[in-house]
Amino acid sequence: MKFLRVEDDHSVFHLEKGEKELFIALLRQYPIIPPAHHRLSKSTAPANTANQKLLDDALAEQRKENKILVAAFLADPQRFSETDAFCRLRLTAAETEWLLQVLNDIRVGSWILAGSPEELPHLIFADLPTPEVWTMELAGDFQMSLLKKSGENGEKPE
Repeated sequence: MKFLRVEDDHSVFHLEKGEKELFIALLRQYPIIPPAHHRLSKSTAPANTANQKLLDDALAEQRKENKILVAAFLADPQRFSETDAFCRLRLTAAETEWLLQVLNDIRVGSWILAGSPEELPHLIFADLPTPEVWTMELAGDFQMSLLKKSGENGEKPE
């Protein structure tokens, strides 16, 4: 994914056909972070239990809303404009921010599922990296593409 330009308050990105398919497959995996991962406290005191339930409920609602938004995002026929070789993706600033959050959930969730390793190079360069490692790296790559857009001048890809 490469940033091209800003057009009518939308950032326009270039994706090769294969990148688009990877991007869609990646977004369809949302959410990945296990629901019980976020802990308010290690304590099991009654007050903490009630507050933990509030946190769990709020996060569940956010995941549910984001899952609906991901489905709507992917179902929008205007989302990607395609040619034979590539496609364009148009995003508002709010959509870009939201996608960064969704991709972060996918990246962090994959890291958790990979066992929360402290050192990644041995996993990335292993003979057979796990699917979680590939998912984590791919989500990070798309995040970087979205974040780099502000530093680029919008030149067309060759």
